[in-house]
Amino acid sequence: MALSSLPDPPDGSEASTSDDQGPVVEWSGLPEPVRGRLAELAAEAVGTLPKVDVPQQLRAVARFAPAKRARLGGAALIASLRDAPGFRTAVLQWCREHKPAALDLGGDDPVAVAAAAVLLGEETAVHYLELVSRRASDSSLRAERDTAVAKLRKAEAELERIRAELASSTGVADRVRAEGEVELERLRKRLREQGAKLREAKDAAAAAEGAAEQVRKEARAEVAALTEQRDRDRDRAKEERARAARAEADAEIARQSAREARQADEVRLALLVDTLDGAVTGLRRELALGGGGPRPADLVRGATAAQGVVGRVEDPAALDRLLALPAVHLVVDGYNVTKTGYPELSLADQRDRLVRQLASLAARTSAEVTLVFDGAGVVAVPVAAPRGVRVLFSDPGVLADDVIKALVTAEPEGRPVVVVTSDRAVADAVRRRGAHPVPSAVLLARLGRV
Repeated sequence: MALSSLPDPPDGSEASTSDDQGPVVEWSGLPEPVRGRLAELAAEAVGTLPKVDVPQQLRAVARFAPAKRARLGGAALIASLRDAPGFRTAVLQWCREHKPAALDLGGDDPVAVAAAAVLLGEETAVHYLELVSRRASDSSLRAERDTAVAKLRKAEAELERIRAELASSTGVADRVRAEGEVELERLRKRLREQGAKLREAKDAAAAAEGAAEQVRKEARAEVAALTEQRDRDRDRAKEERARAARAEADAEIARQSAREARQADEVRLALLVDTLDGAVTGLRRELALGGGGPRPADLVRGATAAQGVVGRVEDPAALDRLLALPAVHLVVDGYNVTKTGYPELSLADQRDRLVRQLASLAARTSAEVTLVFDGAGVVAVPVAAPRGVRVLFSDPGVLADDVIKALVTAEPEGRPVVVVTSDRAVADAVRRRGAHPVPSAVLLARLGRV
């Protein structure tokens, strides 16, 4: 359809496109179809324009694929056409060279004509935009009208269907009403029959109630007799429980006497064993038997005995009880204890301090004491042996932890062995071998009392 209803553009419209003349319309109020048409033209042109004609904010849009420029960068393209006269002039020139039909003000498409008028800066652009807006509004109204007509027709069809269903339902209701009356008459007849049966049942219930009352009287008499018998049985049971309690008390007294006698026997036996043990020890000392040869801990490989290092001791009551066991062997993870108790000292001073403490502990107990240090980094091994303390340094390539495990394994089954370490892996390993693991902090606490 030709745009015969639009006023002709004034003469000299070509001259109105100069760069120094601004747009004659309000760009923010452009109809959406016109904005889309302008964005499409600018999107086609921006990909071929020289870089100097493309505003900074559009250079990223120019790198988009041609199909995406208008969709993703439409707002930026419209803003640049509005605010950058140079870019608008470049787009206009591109249209004249590549798409002259886009600038035709006599076309049939009002959107294309309005976009051309805006781009050319025509004073009549406002009228073209009003036409596009009016047609868009008319199109929207027509769409709303068509939608309303379609809804009306659908409602009329639904009303017709409901009328048909109502007519059908009326016939069904009449049929149901007739059937209901027949059923009601049948129920009335059945109710009369049930009334007669109910009266008969009431008479039977009255007779049964009389019989039940007689049974209740007999039951109450029997319950009274049974209650009396139960009370007599309860008194006898109380007497039996009293006799049983006295018998249990007598038995407990007898068991207590037996325990006291057994404890006295055990004390006498312990005293006898201690006496025999002292006699055997004295006899062994007099005859110089045993005790002079190597102990199992002296024969373990992977460690070298060190002499002349002294130490200091500390531990709570639980460790005291372990150290009081006969022939107990105390194995100490040296650096684990020293680095827990006094890490500020040098390694040599740590060793000297711990050896002195352990020598004092050995002098106060009968325990065999073995102190194990990691041999890595030790320049010289001391030659003087501390009294009562065996000091071992692991050989090159051997860990002190492995030496401690070997010491525990070398002991005969049944001999009490106490291993002082805070290393969980070592503690678990020696515990599986039957030894008693003790944390380093416990030994340090015990050594503080020496």
